[in-house]
Amino acid sequence: MALDFLAGCAGGVAGVLVGHPFDTVKVRLQVQNMEKPQYRGTLHCFQSIIKQESVLGLYKGLGSPLMGLTFINALVFGVQGNTLRALGQDSPLNQFLAGAAAGAIQCVICCPMELAKTRLQLQDVGPARTYKGSLDCLVQIYRHEGLRGINRGMVSTLLRETPSFGVYFLTYDVLTRAMGCEPDDRLLVPKLLLAGGTSGITSWLSTYPMDVVKSRLQADGLRGAPRYHGIIDCMRQSYQAEGWRVFTRGLASTLLRAFPVNAATFATVTVVLTYTRGEEAQLDSETVPGTPATSAGSALAQPSSL
Repeated sequence: MALDFLAGCAGGVAGVLVGHPFDTVKVRLQVQNMEKPQYRGTLHCFQSIIKQESVLGLYKGLGSPLMGLTFINALVFGVQGNTLRALGQDSPLNQFLAGAAAGAIQCVICCPMELAKTRLQLQDVGPARTYKGSLDCLVQIYRHEGLRGINRGMVSTLLRETPSFGVYFLTYDVLTRAMGCEPDDRLLVPKLLLAGGTSGITSWLSTYPMDVVKSRLQADGLRGAPRYHGIIDCMRQSYQAEGWRVFTRGLASTLLRAFPVNAATFATVTVVLTYTRGEEAQLDSETVPGTPATSAGSALAQPSSL
């Protein structure tokens, strides 16, 4: 439905503006050389970026996710809602399957977007910078590496996004039902924020090690010769050099980001869907006198509602 896509757009913008600084810190921590570490942790990374590059340094590469995630969220919520309706039954398994389908499909856009974002977040400041912006970054990558370069990290992105989005939508649906979220509830917005934020944290925890691998593969060769020959080789080399903790690098900043971003995203999407579906129901009842408003006008329109 068009409303799913519209609500997803609104949620995407809200989420990006809230969470991009945390994402910049996450990427910096994930790819730094531990033989000569630049940052001691999440807080030190925040402080260093602000001190050296100003607050704007935290928003490096914003253009790519702002353009991409707005459309991606529209795609994700649209695909998830329509897939769930196609499955015909609102069950926990179908919630997971619909979310997983949405996660897999959006990788086509997500992977190049995150590649550009990662390169921009890691490039030097001032005249030494390589890329002028997200589009310029992708153009340069295509000129030097072709289509394969644009899709670097696609398999690891797919392995990350498919299960994590299944967990994402399943968790949100379970929590909103458990908390009894209804349109006339005075605590509706806080409940939606809590459910959305918790869903984001659960989703990231389910596949975070693969995100570390993806970031390393997409940053590989940016500063020096390429090191990795694929996902397995990246995991092997990373583990041998730094132990299992390497797969939790940047987790603190990711979880700090996950809660407000997904709280804002899901709450925005749900409120937009509830309002717009309520408006549609009211117009339908006015067009046909004597026709009662549909349940969409009197019940909470969750992103996953059939």
